[in-house]
Amino acid sequence: MSKILLLQGNQAVVEGAIAAGVKFFGGYPITPSTEVAESLAERLPLVGGKFIQMEDEIASMGAIIGAALTGKSYDRDQRTGFSLKQELIGYACMAEIPLVIVNVQRVGPSTGQPTSPSQGDLMQARWGTHGDHWLIALTPASVPECFELTLRAYALSEKYRVPVVLLMDEVIGHMREKIELPDDYSEIPQAERKQPECSPEEFKAYATDDSLVPAMPAFGSGYRWHVTGLVHDETGFPKGTPAATLAATNRQHDKLYNNLDDIVQVENYQMEDAEYAVIAFGGGARTAYEAVDMARRERSQGRPDAPDHDLAAG
Repeated sequence: MSKILLLQGNQAVVEGAIAAGVKFFGGYPITPSTEVAESLAERLPLVGGKFIQMEDEIASMGAIIGAALTGKSYDRDQRTGFSLKQELIGYACMAEIPLVIVNVQRVGPSTGQPTSPSQGDLMQARWGTHGDHWLIALTPASVPECFELTLRAYALSEKYRVPVVLLMDEVIGHMREKIELPDDYSEIPQAERKQPECSPEEFKAYATDDSLVPAMPAFGSGYRWHVTGLVHDETGFPKGTPAATLAATNRQHDKLYNNLDDIVQVENYQMEDAEYAVIAFGGGARTAYEAVDMARRERSQGRPDAPDHDLAAG
């Protein structure tokens, strides 16, 4: 069974988080992502979860890192706050802590225009923190995609032990669209972390198999491991030799690079016979789809000012 709702993109993200089994939110409400925090403050207690409003974005990131060591956790943000999080995002990349950050972009730099749309955080989402690391960024272009990609963000985060950024913009966050949701989220498959197959005495926190993804037992489950932002070896304890640095960097890169077919998802629109393509994401993708349709209609009608080539979007 399912239900039809009229939701904002920000609200659909919340439903996706609940459906993914999230039980903790730490954040700082600020435009244009405030509805995410407001909705989770209402929804999480109803499913046995915890909501905490932190004093700033830096503390929010620290809270969800700690919570993620025991289970799925979640944060939301906007442009200026995302900048404040970069040091701890780097920590989560180095320690390989799975979590999801929602960045609802607005005009910058600085506080910019809080209620105006922008897509200026693309490079920062991928490479905002210093050093050589990879993470995953997903970009919904509709309200239904906000729900679907939130589920996917958690699945990828847990599967590859990596932070995932759900990179939205004000248009998608505040736009309302019809969305069909399941009545019962318990039927949605849940992403599970890889668990150790050895005894607690034999466990090495960052030992891996061919997947290059270490097992991640929850804190308090009997397995002991050390969490640090320093370069470390299989034991999890710091080891700053050139060989250890190269091994850690290469493995964290390769666990994603070797699985790009599983991670990368692109939607193509009227690409079959196109001579030129428009690449867009988020709210801009909707404009690109409309521009492609308009150009093709005008060409089919023989208008003299119509483009003399086929367009496509992706």
